[in-house]
This record gives sequence, structure tokens and C-alpha cells, in this order.
Amino acid sequence: MAAKQQAHHIDPKPVLELIASIEADLARLKGMLEPQTEQFDPANPHNKTCDGKLTPDGVECCYRMFDEGKSRYSVSQAMKISFAAATHRFNAWRKAGGEKRVRSLMG
Repeated sequence: MAAKQQAHHIDPKPVLELIASIEADLARLKGMLEPQTEQFDPANPHNKTCDGKLTPDGVECCYRMFDEGKSRYSVSQAMKISFAAATHRFNAWRKAGGEKRVRSLMG
């Protein structure tokens, strides 16, 4: 009888976090199947792979935001990436020539 009672006392926090993660992944996958909207859209699902890494278009989108003078914080928020990832992209953008770099075609 005690074993049955223990089975009902599951900590809901990790389960809810897993559900939220799965829902976010499903939304990203659904967005990848929808036709592309604006080419330079930081929230465009085509900017990230299924595992959440930036695609070449996503990297270029970051770079274009830096071209416009956006901060690393603004880029991290708009692209839904970590501040550390935005800092990494900012340093790569500077190495590539910053505003003087050759832009890649998107899409």
C-alpha cells in the first residue's frame, strides 16, 4: 500500500519543464514547415536548426542586427539565444570585418 502512495507523489516541476521544452521544439518544427516570411526576421524559425543551433541564415541575421548597431543583449533577446552565444557571434562579426564585411545572401 505504501508503494502506491509514493508513486502518486511526483515532483511536477521537472515534468512541466519537459512539457514546455517539448512544446517549444514542436512550435519550432511547425514553424520550419510554414512558408518563410520576412527574410530578416530574428524570430524566423528557419534561423535555427532542430537542436536550437543557428543556421547560416540565423548567423547572418545576427550579423545584420550588429550592422544596425544593436547590442549583444538586444540580439540575444530577439534571436532567443544566450548572451554568451550573442557575444560569440559579435566577436565573429568583428573578425569578419564588422559593418564592412561582405553580407551573405539569406534564404
